[in-house]
Amino acid sequence: MKVKNKKEYRVRRHLRLRNKVKGTADRPRLSVNVSNRHINIQCIDDVAARTLVAASSKGKGASGVVNAEVAAELGRKVAEMAKEQGIEQVVFDRGGFKFGQRMKAVADAIRAAGLHV
Repeated sequence: MKVKNKKEYRVRRHLRLRNKVKGTADRPRLSVNVSNRHINIQCIDDVAARTLVAASSKGKGASGVVNAEVAAELGRKVAEMAKEQGIEQVVFDRGGFKFGQRMKAVADAIRAAGLHV
């Protein structure tokens, strides 16, 4: 079946990745969703089907601009919350998105905060 647009191709790429990436209670899946306006980051236990830690650029104290600096700050915030919950390792799930500037900033900030990706 032919791919019709970029969004459909991203969804297909994401499904391919999700066949390989699974989160457990010991090593949850760190899901990153990057849009034009916001970034959402979650640590998910796929076995129990629940979200352990989450942060977003939406809500209180959020600026209108989502750049690499905001992405890195969210990555640090999620890493600190995960450390408080006793999480040491995560599986990085980029959600079919390209590993661009904002995605790289999130991954580097999580590594710098002490989580093993």
